[in-house]
Amino acid sequence: MNNLDLLTAITVFVLSVLVGIEVISKVPATLHTPLMSGSNAVHGIVVIGAMLIAAESHTWLGYALAFVAMVFGAMNVVGGYVVTDRMLEMFRAKPTAEKSVTQSQEKAEV
Repeated sequence: MNNLDLLTAITVFVLSVLVGIEVISKVPATLHTPLMSGSNAVHGIVVIGAMLIAAESHTWLGYALAFVAMVFGAMNVVGGYVVTDRMLEMFRAKPTAEKSVTQSQEKAEV
């Protein structure tokens, strides 16, 4: 990789960080959770990119960066699924058995 390729890669990275910050800062707080749950695919791409870095690397620094990227990407994927599960839990109906037990207790008290 020559200096021009490295400069281009750093420029793309910095611009993507700035665009990401600008886009996320415009999202209302009520939409952050649904957007986080929908972004699991993006974090999966990060993990795949880290695997490609590890496959192409021949230095300890490359392996270390790939490992850190894979760990953070995997944490984001798992965290996204946890957030999605918690969000969907809010919309699940309560079990009917609970309702019948509560009604039986109310009748017994009367």
